[in-house]
Amino acid sequence: MASYKEIVTKAVIGKAKKTTTSSFSLTPNERPDTVLGCWVINHSFQGRSRGGAIIIDGEFDVNVWYSYENDTKTTVSSSRYQYSDRMNIRLKDDSPLTDSSEILVRSLKQPTVTNVNVDNGVVKLDIEKELGVEVVGNTKLKVPVEDLEDEYDEIYDEDDMNESLEQVDENYLD
Repeated sequence: MASYKEIVTKAVIGKAKKTTTSSFSLTPNERPDTVLGCWVINHSFQGRSRGGAIIIDGEFDVNVWYSYENDTKTTVSSSRYQYSDRMNIRLKDDSPLTDSSEILVRSLKQPTVTNVNVDNGVVKLDIEKELGVEVVGNTKLKVPVEDLEDEYDEIYDEDDMNESLEQVDENYLD
């Protein structure tokens, strides 16, 4: 008859992804005429739990290449932006989100500039990113266990075997 044992282990107890588009603005030293290029670099982020939700704090640098003085000169202007995204993640099996829960955050789609325009000397940017979060916490597994006796194979040394063979009475059946 099988009995059951509970095993406590760490497992993914919640998983979600979220795509966000945020607007930012950049005021360069010169008055831009045309934006020639835009890119996002140095993206870093970290997740934490607060009030039953996951908060992802991150930052990235945005470089904007633009022309100025009636499109006769170009330069690049850089700025660092910070963000804070909130994610409500439904946890499996009504597991609680605790301080010991591990929050794993991955960038599923790197931040990308989706729209850029110049408005009265200010560069306006729309940046889209997709982040995935996994919550790792304690969970229990119930497994059936059979009560079996562990039987070991007996191992004989060759010297012991030779001694035993010498003690065999060859005339036993006579």
